[in-house]
Amino acid sequence: MAKILLTGAAGFIGFHVAKRLLERGDQVLGLDSLNDYYDVSLKYARLALCGVEQKDIQAGFITEGSKPDFRFIQLKLEDKAELDELFQKEKFDAVINLAAQAGVRYSLVNPQAYINSNIVGFVNILEACRHYNIGHLVYASSSSVYGLNEKLPFSTADNVDHPISLYAASKKSNELMAHTYSHLFGLPTTGLRFFTAYGPWGRPDMALFLFTQKILAGTPIDIYNEGQMLRDFTYIDDLAEGVIRVLDQPPPGQSNWNALAPDPASSAAPYRIFNIGNNEPVKLMDFVEAIEAELGKKAIKNLMPLQAGDVPATFADVSPLQQAVGYRPKTSVKEGIAAFVKWYREYYGV
Repeated sequence: MAKILLTGAAGFIGFHVAKRLLERGDQVLGLDSLNDYYDVSLKYARLALCGVEQKDIQAGFITEGSKPDFRFIQLKLEDKAELDELFQKEKFDAVINLAAQAGVRYSLVNPQAYINSNIVGFVNILEACRHYNIGHLVYASSSSVYGLNEKLPFSTADNVDHPISLYAASKKSNELMAHTYSHLFGLPTTGLRFFTAYGPWGRPDMALFLFTQKILAGTPIDIYNEGQMLRDFTYIDDLAEGVIRVLDQPPPGQSNWNALAPDPASSAAPYRIFNIGNNEPVKLMDFVEAIEAELGKKAIKNLMPLQAGDVPATFADVSPLQQAVGYRPKTSVKEGIAAFVKWYREYYGV
């Protein structure tokens, strides 16, 4: 049993990670700002499944839920004094930081939100981990850091110095900041570059949710880059499994790390970067067809040009993660879409 701070606990990935931690007997304190980037009622519904009801939540105070191993606090990572007080009081063994302002396109119109949450908030997490002797910080990065890279599959051994959105730049910054703290203070950190997570309880701004919603409503779906997109869609249970396996193995630092030919994904310091993906990219049009088949209804397709900040293809090389923790994605896109559609119909009664 471990005592874990899980930030972003009301989010899509955070909720599924929380469930996995609770199933194996860990004590979890979930933290989330509960902002209105998307429908907040969905966040409250996720928390309710962890035993914490909306009516009991008071911002800044820990809520004791109906499940003894899950508690919750509504708090922003930018609130440094409150965050430090929480760390001092709770004495966590490890931290999983999934709290962030998400979304590539939103970063084009509200950049300040990404600086506040993803930069200021993250350095506050690093400082708290440093001062309160956290055994391992696992944090969310993103496949978007690969930016202008075109060599596929995307490898953590590759240079990622050409991001094309502020969201991507903020995630690359997190990796650099984490390395600094690993090097200077011996803080074990592992960054996880997530590749297009999907599945039940997903975010309403993501493709599968939007496509399902609009196909059922009979309204057009926007398909960018004229449909010529490849995405390494990663089922949420596979992604959560990867997070848990990584959490249990803090990086020791590479004694044979070569500073003359440095590997960007490791270090002499206790620092690692991994991709978490399905390792099997899917054509966007094939993805849409699978949704149509599951819904029994054809989509009205509105073909659009590639959006600013988007990349035409993602494909994760997960071999380092497989070697390190035995990670193996096992859910096919067909199975994952079926699970999502089943959840969506039940949740929304359609």
